[in-house]
Amino acid sequence: MSDNTIARNKAMTRFDQHDSVWLFGYGSLIFKADFPFIERRPAHIVGWSRRFWQGSHDHRGTAEAPGRVVTLIPDAGATCAGMAYLITPEVFDHLDYREKNGYLRLSTDIIFEDGDSTEGLIYIATEENAAFLGPAPERDIARQIARAEGPSGRNADYLLGLAVALRELGKDDPHVFEIERHLQLLNEMHRDA
Repeated sequence: MSDNTIARNKAMTRFDQHDSVWLFGYGSLIFKADFPFIERRPAHIVGWSRRFWQGSHDHRGTAEAPGRVVTLIPDAGATCAGMAYLITPEVFDHLDYREKNGYLRLSTDIIFEDGDSTEGLIYIATEENAAFLGPAPERDIARQIARAEGPSGRNADYLLGLAVALRELGKDDPHVFEIERHLQLLNEMHRDA
């Protein structure tokens, strides 16, 4: 079940009058910046963990066979690494459409690698949205990802792109890397079969 959030996100006007705002990306936004930006910097946020718990019916899967993409879950003391982009409010329309399946615009504190911080924008799909799939064993998540494909391509490419991007940033994410490991095992089993 999809959950179109475009109208709700347009009601979030906190940054509309700003000349620019920092956007924090923790999933495909790390490696697929299909929007104009002024600057890009590695960053992190605190109190959140990245999880493949959000269904993707519009990009990496279909309504009949949803894929899984990342969202953030509250996790006291956790740090989530990603990429921050300095954007203008004109980019919101594009991002609202891209993140329309359950993701809401929220404000957050973004901390840059040099220790500087700023208030910025983030898209999070909470468990209240209709496309939220919730927790599952990493092996089962990998199986679902291996089968899913949508208008934006194979779900496996999303997972692998995220894993590569995190390694390039020098960041560890046990959840992502464990799902990647299971996906690689599935691929080896299919090659050997």
